[in-house]
Amino acid sequence: MLSVCWRIIWNLLNKKIKMNLTLLIIRTVFISLILIYSLHGKVLGQESPLPHYIEDGLNNNLVLQEKHLSLRRAMNALQVAKSMYLPAVDVDVSYTHAKGGRSINLPVGDLLNPVYSTLNTLTQSQTFPQIKNETINFLPQNYYDAKVRTVVPFINTDITHNKQIKTDAVRLQESEVGIYKRELVKEIKEAYYQYLSALQVEGIYKSSLDLAHEGLRSNQKLLDAGKGLPAYVIRAKAEIAQIESQLAEAEKNIKNSALYFNALLNRDADAFIKRDSTLFLEQNQSLRDGWEIDVSQREELLALQAGIAMQESALQMNKRYLVPKVSGFLDLGSQAEGLKFNQDSRYFMVGLTLSMPLFQGNRNRLKIEETKIDLAESWNRKAQAEQQLTLAARAARNDVLAALKNYEKSKVQLEAASTYQRLIQRGYSEGVNSYIETIDARSQYTSAKLSVNLSHLQVLAAFAKLERESATLQIP
Repeated sequence: MLSVCWRIIWNLLNKKIKMNLTLLIIRTVFISLILIYSLHGKVLGQESPLPHYIEDGLNNNLVLQEKHLSLRRAMNALQVAKSMYLPAVDVDVSYTHAKGGRSINLPVGDLLNPVYSTLNTLTQSQTFPQIKNETINFLPQNYYDAKVRTVVPFINTDITHNKQIKTDAVRLQESEVGIYKRELVKEIKEAYYQYLSALQVEGIYKSSLDLAHEGLRSNQKLLDAGKGLPAYVIRAKAEIAQIESQLAEAEKNIKNSALYFNALLNRDADAFIKRDSTLFLEQNQSLRDGWEIDVSQREELLALQAGIAMQESALQMNKRYLVPKVSGFLDLGSQAEGLKFNQDSRYFMVGLTLSMPLFQGNRNRLKIEETKIDLAESWNRKAQAEQQLTLAARAARNDVLAALKNYEKSKVQLEAASTYQRLIQRGYSEGVNSYIETIDARSQYTSAKLSVNLSHLQVLAAFAKLERESATLQIP
């Protein structure tokens, strides 16, 4: 197209001496506009809506939103683990008031009154009055204790290992999100291909229905002219009824595939779906030349690796159960009876706490052995998963190669069926072939077109599965 347009422009410019200059300019501009419009239309026509649908699905799918919420929860847990390094400051206020209960008698009167009487006698005064014995209750009355306690961890290996476990948990959730994203992309592609295939099937049946109606019209005209057979008219009507039934089934498949596709994108059930006529890309040559199978970056393996890292951190944490936990605290507060607040009620307290297990019935050692067994099982699961994923990727590659071969063969069959149908139709027009043979030829032609459509769908679906199994598609 480009070469033809430029050749026309060049020929016009070479003949500018023989042509009027104004006419030359008008024609050149007109041809250039046609060229630009054709190029623009070609570019627009090649733009596929599928990437936009995939982006919408990744943004709006409900299950994926749930996965993102789980990821946010894991990230929040990581922030909590990091905050354990910081001091903890708490306000603790208590108020108690009690009567009765245990008490202690203090005979201060019996002890001091004789002394006070002697002193009064010696001094000839009443300077020292008599006092009563006291009873002190153990339970406080109208008593409060308000303090601000600050606790700082100095030595605590559990905090470090717990932070690493939460970090690996975030990686695990990110891998889970990636797993579903990749699966969702495959599902969206397959659903879109299924929808387009259903549309093509509908078009094939409509074309067959038109041919069947044309056959009925021709046989009815021949019968009316006394040259046809009633059996052919009846057979043509039966063929039309059969195709209409198949067409109804195709229309149902279109509606169901559109419902599923829109559900994946979390859109309205009757949302419009754009068609794409440029889906099939000629990737078969590069595939035959070699498609490297590398599953090391599969999200499933990354998730298993994150789980192994979590168990390794848990093992290290369990092994350090003998490391003492040391923390310091500072209390600033006030306590007194009668809700008094003065210099005597205010206080501060500074201290250290140390915690270290001495004997717990050998539970710590048993817990270490249990973690080692879990870790060995995880490594075994990772090896099995890597083997299975590699086999699945290679099987997907073989499926693509087989689908491509079937697609090529179906196109050859379609060409043969098309030629056969044209020959039989010509022979029927010339009176050489019977009407039954034309119906058989049309049936073969329709079956061949359906086979091409199905083979095309299988190729696209196989490529989508290969992208999924080999993790070659970059997903945000």
